[in-house]
Amino acid sequence: MKLIVGLGNPGDQYAATRHNLGFMVIDKLAADLGREVKTRDCNALILRAELEGERVVLAKPQTFMNLSGQSVGGLITKLGIGKTQDVIVISDDLALPLGKIRIRPRGSAGGHNGLKSIIEILRTDEFVRVRLGIMPEHPIGDTANFVLASFPKSEIASVKEMVNLGCEAVRSVIADGVEKAMSKYN
Repeated sequence: MKLIVGLGNPGDQYAATRHNLGFMVIDKLAADLGREVKTRDCNALILRAELEGERVVLAKPQTFMNLSGQSVGGLITKLGIGKTQDVIVISDDLALPLGKIRIRPRGSAGGHNGLKSIIEILRTDEFVRVRLGIMPEHPIGDTANFVLASFPKSEIASVKEMVNLGCEAVRSVIADGVEKAMSKYN
Protein backbone atom coordinates (compact mmCIF):
# COMPACT_ATOMS: atom_id res chain seq x y z
CA MET A 1 0.00 0.00 0.00
CA LYS A 2 1.14 3.53 -0.75
CA LEU A 3 0.23 6.69 1.15
CA ILE A 4 -0.15 9.71 -1.12
CA VAL A 5 -0.30 12.96 0.85
CA GLY A 6 -1.16 16.34 -0.58
CA LEU A 7 -0.07 19.21 1.61
CA GLY A 8 -2.27 22.21 2.28
CA ASN A 9 -4.20 24.08 4.91
CA PRO A 10 -7.75 23.11 5.92
CA GLY A 11 -10.62 25.54 5.45
CA ASP A 12 -12.43 27.19 2.57
CA GLN A 13 -10.38 30.39 2.90
CA TYR A 14 -7.24 28.47 1.85
CA ALA A 15 -8.77 26.19 -0.82
CA ALA A 16 -7.49 28.09 -3.88
CA THR A 17 -4.17 29.28 -2.45
CA ARG A 18 -0.67 28.46 -3.66
CA HIS A 19 0.06 26.53 -0.49
CA ASN A 20 -2.84 24.15 -1.27
CA LEU A 21 -1.55 22.72 -4.54
CA GLY A 22 -1.03 19.38 -2.82
CA PHE A 23 -4.71 19.27 -1.86
CA MET A 24 -5.64 20.20 -5.45
CA VAL A 25 -3.70 17.24 -6.85
CA ILE A 26 -5.27 14.84 -4.33
CA ASP A 27 -8.75 16.14 -5.15
CA LYS A 28 -8.08 15.72 -8.89
CA LEU A 29 -6.79 12.17 -8.43
CA ALA A 30 -9.99 11.35 -6.50
CA ALA A 31 -12.23 13.12 -9.04
CA ASP A 32 -10.59 11.13 -11.85
CA LEU A 33 -11.79 8.02 -10.00
CA GLY A 34 -15.28 9.51 -9.61
CA ARG A 35 -14.80 9.79 -5.84
CA GLU A 36 -14.08 12.31 -3.07
CA VAL A 37 -11.54 12.48 -0.28
CA LYS A 38 -13.86 12.80 2.72
CA THR A 39 -13.36 10.05 5.32
CA ARG A 40 -11.85 11.42 8.55
CA ASP A 41 -8.91 9.49 9.99
CA CYS A 42 -5.72 10.47 11.85
CA ASN A 43 -6.38 14.21 11.53
CA ALA A 44 -6.78 13.87 7.77
CA LEU A 45 -9.38 13.45 5.09
CA ILE A 46 -8.61 10.21 3.28
CA LEU A 47 -9.77 8.01 0.43
CA ARG A 48 -8.81 4.36 0.03
CA ALA A 49 -8.51 3.62 -3.67
CA GLU A 50 -6.53 1.90 -6.37
CA LEU A 51 -4.15 3.72 -8.73
CA GLU A 52 -2.08 2.02 -11.39
CA GLY A 53 -2.95 -1.38 -9.93
CA GLU A 54 -1.72 -0.47 -6.42
CA ARG A 55 -3.74 0.01 -3.26
CA VAL A 56 -3.32 3.61 -2.11
CA VAL A 57 -4.63 6.00 0.47
CA LEU A 58 -5.04 9.57 -0.73
CA ALA A 59 -4.72 11.97 2.20
CA LYS A 60 -5.19 15.66 2.95
CA PRO A 61 -3.93 16.44 6.49
CA GLN A 62 -6.38 18.63 8.38
CA THR A 63 -3.72 20.05 10.67
CA PHE A 64 -2.25 23.30 9.48
CA MET A 65 0.77 23.05 7.19
CA ASN A 66 3.44 23.27 9.90
CA LEU A 67 1.90 20.29 11.75
CA SER A 68 1.41 18.00 8.72
CA GLY A 69 3.82 15.44 10.15
CA GLN A 70 1.43 14.59 12.98
CA SER A 71 -1.20 13.42 10.55
CA VAL A 72 1.25 11.68 8.21
CA GLY A 73 2.94 9.85 11.09
CA GLY A 74 -0.42 8.69 12.44
CA LEU A 75 -1.52 7.44 9.03
CA ILE A 76 1.74 5.54 8.45
CA THR A 77 1.33 3.78 11.79
CA LYS A 78 -2.38 3.03 11.36
CA LEU A 79 -2.01 1.79 7.77
CA GLY A 80 1.03 -0.34 8.66
CA ILE A 81 3.24 1.24 6.02
CA GLY A 82 6.59 -0.40 6.65
CA LYS A 83 8.88 1.83 4.65
CA THR A 84 8.72 5.56 4.13
CA GLN A 85 9.63 5.08 0.46
CA ASP A 86 5.95 4.05 0.07
CA VAL A 87 4.95 7.60 1.00
CA ILE A 88 4.53 10.22 -1.73
CA VAL A 89 4.15 13.83 -0.58
CA ILE A 90 2.86 16.49 -2.97
CA SER A 91 3.71 20.09 -2.10
CA ASP A 92 4.08 23.56 -3.51
CA ASP A 93 7.64 24.80 -4.00
CA LEU A 94 8.75 28.41 -4.04
CA ALA A 95 12.15 27.49 -5.46
CA LEU A 96 10.63 26.24 -8.73
CA PRO A 97 9.13 28.46 -11.43
CA LEU A 98 5.36 28.38 -11.80
CA GLY A 99 4.29 25.29 -13.70
CA LYS A 100 7.47 23.24 -13.16
CA ILE A 101 7.38 19.87 -11.45
CA ARG A 102 10.24 18.15 -9.70
CA ILE A 103 10.18 14.62 -8.31
CA ARG A 104 12.73 13.51 -5.72
CA PRO A 105 13.12 10.25 -3.78
CA ARG A 106 14.38 12.10 -0.69
CA GLY A 107 15.82 15.43 0.41
CA SER A 108 15.67 18.37 2.74
CA ALA A 109 12.58 20.41 3.54
CA GLY A 110 13.92 23.26 1.43
CA GLY A 111 12.25 25.81 3.71
CA HIS A 112 8.79 24.20 3.36
CA ASN A 113 7.18 23.92 6.80
CA GLY A 114 4.96 20.98 5.86
CA LEU A 115 7.93 18.93 4.65
CA LYS A 116 9.92 20.01 7.71
CA SER A 117 7.16 18.73 10.01
CA ILE A 118 7.00 15.39 8.19
CA ILE A 119 10.79 14.95 8.33
CA GLU A 120 10.78 15.75 12.07
CA ILE A 121 7.99 13.30 12.89
CA LEU A 122 9.25 10.47 10.65
CA ARG A 123 12.89 11.13 11.61
CA THR A 124 13.88 10.62 7.98
CA ASP A 125 13.84 12.44 4.67
CA GLU A 126 13.44 9.13 2.79
CA PHE A 127 10.04 9.68 1.20
CA VAL A 128 9.11 10.64 -2.35
CA ARG A 129 8.26 14.28 -3.08
CA VAL A 130 6.34 15.66 -6.02
CA ARG A 131 7.06 19.39 -5.86
CA LEU A 132 4.97 21.89 -7.82
CA GLY A 133 6.51 25.26 -8.67
CA ILE A 134 4.80 28.47 -7.59
CA MET A 135 7.54 31.08 -8.13
CA PRO A 136 6.25 33.85 -10.42
CA GLU A 137 8.39 35.83 -12.85
CA HIS A 138 8.17 38.97 -10.69
CA PRO A 139 9.57 39.48 -7.15
CA ILE A 140 7.20 38.52 -4.35
CA GLY A 141 7.78 40.41 -1.11
CA ASP A 142 6.39 38.66 2.01
CA THR A 143 6.63 34.89 1.53
CA ALA A 144 3.88 33.95 4.02
CA ASN A 145 1.36 36.27 2.38
CA PHE A 146 2.41 35.06 -1.05
CA VAL A 147 1.89 31.33 -0.41
CA LEU A 148 -1.43 31.97 1.35
CA ALA A 149 -2.76 34.10 -1.52
CA SER A 150 -4.96 32.79 -4.30
CA PHE A 151 -3.59 32.46 -7.79
CA PRO A 152 -4.33 35.46 -10.01
CA LYS A 153 -6.49 34.85 -13.09
CA SER A 154 -3.41 35.12 -15.30
CA GLU A 155 -1.96 31.97 -13.66
CA ILE A 156 -5.10 29.78 -13.52
CA ALA A 157 -4.43 27.97 -16.83
CA SER A 158 -0.85 27.17 -15.73
CA VAL A 159 -2.11 25.93 -12.37
CA LYS A 160 -4.69 23.61 -13.95
CA GLU A 161 -2.04 22.21 -16.27
CA MET A 162 0.37 21.74 -13.36
CA VAL A 163 -2.29 19.94 -11.27
CA ASN A 164 -2.94 17.60 -14.20
CA LEU A 165 0.80 16.99 -14.61
CA GLY A 166 1.10 16.45 -10.86
CA CYS A 167 -1.53 13.71 -11.10
CA GLU A 168 0.31 12.12 -14.03
CA ALA A 169 3.59 12.32 -12.11
CA VAL A 170 2.10 10.59 -9.05
CA ARG A 171 0.67 7.85 -11.26
CA SER A 172 4.08 7.48 -12.93
CA VAL A 173 5.87 7.16 -9.59
CA ILE A 174 3.46 4.36 -8.66
CA ALA A 175 3.52 2.57 -12.04
CA ASP A 176 7.10 3.13 -13.21
CA GLY A 177 9.09 3.93 -10.06
CA VAL A 178 10.73 7.14 -8.92
CA GLU A 179 13.72 7.07 -11.29
CA LYS A 180 11.63 6.72 -14.46
CA ALA A 181 9.13 9.31 -13.23
CA MET A 182 12.00 11.71 -12.53
CA SER A 183 13.41 11.32 -16.03
CA LYS A 184 9.97 11.94 -17.52
CA TYR A 185 8.78 14.91 -15.42
CA ASN A 186 11.85 16.72 -14.07
